[in-house]
Amino acid sequence: MINKVVKNAQSALEGVSDDMTLMLGGFGLSGIPENSIAELVNRKIKGVTCISNNAGVDDFGLGLLLQNKQIKKMISSYVGENAEFERQMLSGDLEVDLIPQGTLAERCRAAQHGVPAFYTPAGYGTEVAEGKEVREFDGKPHILEKAFKADFAFIKAWKGDEAGNLVFKGTARNFNANMCGAAKITVVEVEELVKPGELDPNFIHIPGIFVQRIYEGKHYEKRIEQRTVR
Repeated sequence: MINKVVKNAQSALEGVSDDMTLMLGGFGLSGIPENSIAELVNRKIKGVTCISNNAGVDDFGLGLLLQNKQIKKMISSYVGENAEFERQMLSGDLEVDLIPQGTLAERCRAAQHGVPAFYTPAGYGTEVAEGKEVREFDGKPHILEKAFKADFAFIKAWKGDEAGNLVFKGTARNFNANMCGAAKITVVEVEELVKPGELDPNFIHIPGIFVQRIYEGKHYEKRIEQRTVR
């Protein structure tokens, strides 16, 4: 039987080093690979480039890496909830590449599927298009966007089996699904790890072929990013 299980986050992050490019799933505070991020903090990894929809908040998610100045560059879409991110960006301590959200998702998916590049109309006529090839399709200009290249992808799923097959829960699926298999090594932490055959094959979101390492995480926080009351 195929078995991709590693004991814990420490084992899962074997081979991660300074100056690597890392993908991290999640959207806001939903679907954050908390245990893997905590291990990156513990290892004091420096100079990394992080590809993530957002940079967490000040004391959670990638915000923890920002506090320790472990991130050299952020490639993101939405970063408005993190005061430390803003401070580092405005002071020049952090390189930032802001990308339209759909383009970010597609550049992950292109890497996942082995597609080197694609054309999209998103960003044409803005700073996003500077220095990029432009072609016209059906009378509409499109810019060429390249697939991401990353060393590790860190993913959070609801359930997974020992072969790496994954099931996501609700909106926690977000960027996690597109990032699976989009890096040289995909590391998945799950809330519940089960034996092969326990997951209904009709409801598996990501097959194990996209996963190299999987482990059962601990102590997940169910945070609410913004609470509005009347």
